[in-house]
Amino acid sequence: MAAAAAAFASSSPVVGLGSSSLSSPKRTALRSSFVKSPVAARNPLRVAGACGGKVTCFERDWLRTDLNVIGFGLIGWLAPSSIPAINGKSLTGLFFESIGTELAHFPAPPPLASQFWLWLVTWHFGLFLCLTFGQIGFKGRSEDYFSK
Repeated sequence: MAAAAAAFASSSPVVGLGSSSLSSPKRTALRSSFVKSPVAARNPLRVAGACGGKVTCFERDWLRTDLNVIGFGLIGWLAPSSIPAINGKSLTGLFFESIGTELAHFPAPPPLASQFWLWLVTWHFGLFLCLTFGQIGFKGRSEDYFSK
């Protein structure tokens, strides 16, 4: 056992961990039968001229927000969610009513079994779905995406 420990202790240290001189990282060359000369691996975001010489490859205004979409999307969701279809009550009415019920005992949060959470998730899911489809439809039509 002592001989094995002595042999282990006398072995050469791992390069970079035990020595004080760290060599600079070398560029790796990729070789392939499809590429005739070796190609150095490069970061495409650092290459001059890639993506117009900018660091990012996305448009600056990638969301392309438009207040028309928000306005029409909100109206487009409030109208159908205000139809009394759930036991003579509307989804918007049930959601706002549950908000009032939960605000009656304000410092305490709503319990997990409260109907408030169901109406909250359902109402907002419908709103975000309507806004998403509105954004797709409005921007697709303004950029002639659907006419192609």
